[in-house]
Amino acid sequence: MTVLEGPLFSEKSTMAVAQHNQIVFKVRTDATKREIREAVELLFEVKVDGVQVVNCRGKVKKFGQTRGRRNDWKKAYVRLADGSHIDFLGAE
Repeated sequence: MTVLEGPLFSEKSTMAVAQHNQIVFKVRTDATKREIREAVELLFEVKVDGVQVVNCRGKVKKFGQTRGRRNDWKKAYVRLADGSHIDFLGAE
């Protein structure tokens, strides 16, 4: 249940939903594909066809004279089976 940190809404993720029936989630860095699949199927009661995972590096930022770095994070592209749909906005 704690594997998924939340959905990611961006221009690229919106295109993935429209073209490939994929939903993009921000997930824990130690999550596996199997854990992500089981969590999505359990929480949203949909059938998952596949999961692709991307490790994203944190950006290097400057705070005045000091250099800092944001945390690394992981995102998952979850492909839903035909006929499955997740609606986050509640619109019908």
